Amino acid sequence: MKKHKTSGKPAYYMESVPKMKKIMRNYYLKAKYARYLGKKVAWITSGGPVEPLIAMGIIPVYPENHGAMIGVSHTGVELCEVAEGMGYSGDLCSYARADIGASETGGGPIGGLPKPDMLICCNNICGTVLKWYEIQARKFQVPLFILDTPFVHTEFTKEAKTYVDRQVKDYIRFLETAMKKKFPYDKMNVVGKRSVEAMRLWQQVLNTATAKPAPFTAFDAFFHLALIVTLRGTKTVLRYYRFLLDELNQRVEKGIGMVENEQYRFLWDNLPIWHRMRWLSRAFAARNAALVADTYTSAWCGTVDNIDENDFLGSMGEAYTRIYLNIGVDQMAEKVLNMIDKYDVDGLVMHSNRSCKPYSFGQYDIQRIVQRERGLPVLILESDMVDARKFSEGQVETRIDAFMEMVGQK
Repeated sequence: MKKHKTSGKPAYYMESVPKMKKIMRNYYLKAKYARYLGKKVAWITSGGPVEPLIAMGIIPVYPENHGAMIGVSHTGVELCEVAEGMGYSGDLCSYARADIGASETGGGPIGGLPKPDMLICCNNICGTVLKWYEIQARKFQVPLFILDTPFVHTEFTKEAKTYVDRQVKDYIRFLETAMKKKFPYDKMNVVGKRSVEAMRLWQQVLNTATAKPAPFTAFDAFFHLALIVTLRGTKTVLRYYRFLLDELNQRVEKGIGMVENEQYRFLWDNLPIWHRMRWLSRAFAARNAALVADTYTSAWCGTVDNIDENDFLGSMGEAYTRIYLNIGVDQMAEKVLNMIDKYDVDGLVMHSNRSCKPYSFGQYDIQRIVQRERGLPVLILESDMVDARKFSEGQVETRIDAFMEMVGQK
């Protein structure tokens, strides 16, 4: 393994990693003991507007993040089987099945999530979350707020803006009722500005991978993503991403790449295969290939230009409606083409995810567009983000080898 030129540490070592783990550990501990701290807990979808919760002093918890942790800890199959035993179809999203299984048994890497005081659901990522959160609202007998976002297949109309802006106001009233206090608009202004700054910092972090060799890969971005999702709008996120950005810039200056002998650069599409992250990272690195960017982690800064930091609440509805999974396939393909050019990649790796239909259904159209417009080879891996029963190492390795042969011939 290549060593740092000055520290003697392996190239993959980053000082930010233990800091990140400590922050996330403290975050989950606070959520677990929220009632003893006089705090309320809200379960919220990963694409949901978290900033009003932060402003109200509510601790946000993400069942999807928990699902990712379940996948990484290799407990996904066990918990999915619990949900299936309760009558839920094996074709349902594995995040939902794993979460339902964990809430029923207290299983998973952290012994299940803390009991929610309320649930916040935004359907900009998919329709499954609607029924998933309804199920959990009934189970825990807590109030549920649903923010309904129309699809933006072509343009964000005036009618769409009026529709979501009214719901943002309803959201504020819901929180005031749940917390029995007035919404702190002054604090919301501060949280909104921090959120925008965090998104810009996260984009700068991702931008460092344009360097050759890339100082970190998409697999690393999947790990460092957690804070921009869970604690967006807090000082903690800003401090951490400034530290991470500084560390990455130092790696760029010293020519330290995450993949030794980086020869090929790829773009990843769709959610990670959480239960095979390390295996896939090593599989590509062994072939001198670095996955330098991905469409998934960039989604948490992709709409920052649609937000007015001086009127966060007034522009929040549009930003949350325009996210990657809520736009048309042509717009998705355009974003993929822009990332191909920006990161100067040699190919596209697409995870055809059994669980995430909105992310996967348009992939073959995007594949054709990429091949037509850029002439790049495309690898499609069929799997599932949490359910390891949908993954075949032998089949995936064979496909990677065939893909690398095509890349080498270009």
